[in-house]
Amino acid sequence: MFDTLSGKLQNAFKNLRGLGKISESNIAESLREVRMALLDADVNFKVARDFIERVKEKSLGQEVIQSVHPGQQIVKIIHDELVDLLGSANAGLNFTKTPGAILMVGLHGAGKTTSSGKLARLLQKQGSSPLLVAADVYRPAAMDQLATLGQQLNIPVFIRKGETDVLKIAREAMAEAKAQNRNILIFDTAGRLQIDEPLVQELVQLRDLVQPDEILLVLDAATGQEAVNVATHFNQALNITGSILTKLDGDARGGAALSMKAVTNKPIKFAGVGEKLEDFEAFHPERMASRILGMGDIVSLVEHAAEAVDLDDAKRMEEKMRKGQFTLEDFLDQLRQMKKLGSLEKIVGMLPGGSEVLKTTDMGAQEKEFRRMEGIICAMTLKERRTPAILNAKRRIRIAKGSGVTVTEVNSVLNKFSQMQQMMKKFGKLQKMMGRMGGGMPGLMR
Repeated sequence: MFDTLSGKLQNAFKNLRGLGKISESNIAESLREVRMALLDADVNFKVARDFIERVKEKSLGQEVIQSVHPGQQIVKIIHDELVDLLGSANAGLNFTKTPGAILMVGLHGAGKTTSSGKLARLLQKQGSSPLLVAADVYRPAAMDQLATLGQQLNIPVFIRKGETDVLKIAREAMAEAKAQNRNILIFDTAGRLQIDEPLVQELVQLRDLVQPDEILLVLDAATGQEAVNVATHFNQALNITGSILTKLDGDARGGAALSMKAVTNKPIKFAGVGEKLEDFEAFHPERMASRILGMGDIVSLVEHAAEAVDLDDAKRMEEKMRKGQFTLEDFLDQLRQMKKLGSLEKIVGMLPGGSEVLKTTDMGAQEKEFRRMEGIICAMTLKERRTPAILNAKRRIRIAKGSGVTVTEVNSVLNKFSQMQQMMKKFGKLQKMMGRMGGGMPGLMR
């Protein structure tokens, strides 16, 4: 969602990085570009103004003037200020009692119910035993949706259909949590199309009864500055402990994320980055700042990989590659493992300079190519995948018909695979040769 902002900031940085000496006059234009980029991204104008003032003050300080690379130092200052603007560090959940309780609040359509399910999944993976509570007595579809999510995640959901007293539901849910030894309750509360007094009062009464450890405001990042106004109202009424930004994978401009902490003084704790239940992550200001500035986010990419890829399988695959025993069956497995990491656009976006690659490369076409390759390999028998040498003309025609492609496309996939195999064999031989050199001539390896 920060693509436009990222591009404009990097254009402003091109001039800053080339500066050999810093003065108020030669950074004024670049900082003006930064300010305009923030405003275009729908950042609150007061937040943008204060941000530029802080950067300017630090940029004109003695420490920067004497720096070997003053232009690059200013870019670092902007990065650090951006991190501070987003909240400095990841703010986790804080529980003071057992069972703990989380109130999920927000307007209708912000994604409360889905975020409740995603949060429950994350907490369960971390070893907790959550209980989802359907506390929206006005929208039966919300209860049905929560029940479906609970079934998908194998997490219990407390539902009392037909009951209109949300406080009674809360009391029974807390008793149920103790009876089932569930250590965290997640209340999916009612929303409205706009903030009104009955909604606020109901939430205040629910808060006073439940005494939650966390009150998380769920906000749609696409709502821009309106999200900041909503956050201000909910914070004044309920004293929220943090927020969850949904649809951070969309094409919104990002102003809500950049303004939230400064306006409410409450951290963004989680972010929804896709429609799938696993597309939910802790919000790390430093990583987000790096993404915005085009520096990538290798740490998050490694974490996603560690979650999606089995370490033992990866070791076995590496050994097969090194020995030149890599088959089409292994290649198919690798394609499926990569799909677990998310879209190709998401993966490339986390790499340093990835935003520039995305501007010039059609990732949709690349994804389509991977799907076509997967379809072709799936149309083969297990024996054919393990021993591609037996794929004669007759078999290739059958595979092409089975996967809905031409024989030429099947040949192309097989040729690419053959080239990859040859490259892996050469790499394996090089590793062996380097190993012998290291064993016989240890002085060269120091």
